Amino acid sequence: MTPKERAGKSAEAMWKNDNSSPWIGICLEEVDEGRATMSLQVEKHHTNGHGICHGGIIFTLADTAFAFACNSRNQSTVAQHNTISFVSPGALGDTLTARAKEVSLTGKNGIYDATVTNQHGRVIAEFRGSSRAIRGQLFEE
Repeated sequence: MTPKERAGKSAEAMWKNDNSSPWIGICLEEVDEGRATMSLQVEKHHTNGHGICHGGIIFTLADTAFAFACNSRNQSTVAQHNTISFVSPGALGDTLTARAKEVSLTGKNGIYDATVTNQHGRVIAEFRGSSRAIRGQLFEE
């Protein structure tokens, strides 16, 4: 199995059990080893009291891309800690895309960066996640 095929099977197994991401409106766009791309169309129920996309929704989008990137090797992996910097607001009607990529993987510990942009390529947020591999796999190999 190639690394891309493994990433695809891992994503398929995760997506099958992920109840929150589809409910929020997140779509899985692409996965590869150490990488994942997710998107979200900002709808009225995603907006806060300022009429812009709620920061928690943007964080969730980035965190979801991070999760699929760090689980792409079929090794069960969870977040240790994450940070986000909001750069620009996401507007109602925007299509936000989070692209996560592996920065470092040493033993059980990984570091991943995710950039969230809108449909015009404007940076909305920068996210950094640290992961920790745990026991188990997403599918049997």
